[in-house]
Amino acid sequence: MAALIAENFRFLSLFFKSKDVMIFNGLVALGTVGSQELFSVVAFHCPCSPARNYIYGLAAIGVPALALFVIGVIWNNHTWNLVAECHKRGTKNFSAAANFLIFSSVMGRAAVAPITWSVISLLRGEAYVCALSEFMDPASISKFPPGYGPETMARFPCNDVPGNMTRFKDEVIRQLKYESQLFGWMLIGAVAVLLFITKCLKHCCSPLSYRQEAYWNQYRSNEARLFQRTAEIHSKVIAANNVKNFFGFVHLDKEEEELVQKFPVANVQPRSQWDAITGVYIYRENMGFPLYSRLHKWAKKLTGNNLGPESQETAFLAT
Repeated sequence: MAALIAENFRFLSLFFKSKDVMIFNGLVALGTVGSQELFSVVAFHCPCSPARNYIYGLAAIGVPALALFVIGVIWNNHTWNLVAECHKRGTKNFSAAANFLIFSSVMGRAAVAPITWSVISLLRGEAYVCALSEFMDPASISKFPPGYGPETMARFPCNDVPGNMTRFKDEVIRQLKYESQLFGWMLIGAVAVLLFITKCLKHCCSPLSYRQEAYWNQYRSNEARLFQRTAEIHSKVIAANNVKNFFGFVHLDKEEEELVQKFPVANVQPRSQWDAITGVYIYRENMGFPLYSRLHKWAKKLTGNNLGPESQETAFLAT
């Protein structure tokens, strides 16, 4: 049972690291929708008090979105590749277009969850109604009695409005939800247009044909998967050898014994090799032949950015 659970967990891990970014972003969006629904049911309680409504409503929309954005930036591998690149080599080797592309890639992926949270919050309207109720003009409501200010309007999201104001509650909430949902649909439209323009620019600016770009995607996915699996086995064999040298023996299960015997690893890679394959990669060609990753470039025994008189570097990010 433990082996089955571990295998399923490994499958899910590989799936989440899949090359299909659209599926991954869709799952992130669905998870965000579920979290937002749970938050609205369990944790959202409008204070129904002037000044507090506005702060609480905006915080209910903005703070979780900000937290999701920061988590998205931390979770993105490009973030740490960029940090390693700046630390080891600096971004001076990249053009302004390449730097902008890298930054946009990190920000774009990190924005999926917060945008989803904001859209769902606006479409539900509860946070917007709470935040803007005290600013609503009573004169905009037909037959609303005069003499009532923000103190009264701020109480409409709750059930403690004055008795003579109860009949206006549905109209107040209806108008505020109309505004909230309007902003939500406008945000969806703006994001859709931005995604379309970004996709068009990506394919128009790419030096690769559609088929070669698809092949590159497959190569990156396979390289990452094989590298992770091999690194896991390599580190396990090295650890087993070191434990054996210390104690004189090492306790291994049958599968681990087969791995140690099948892969007799002697040494670890020097830091210079790890530095060579770590960092942000911009698509390059050497003598007309593509170099699909830093590992590919290292395997070809090529160093530096000026790979030759016929080399080519383009601002096309390896996602």
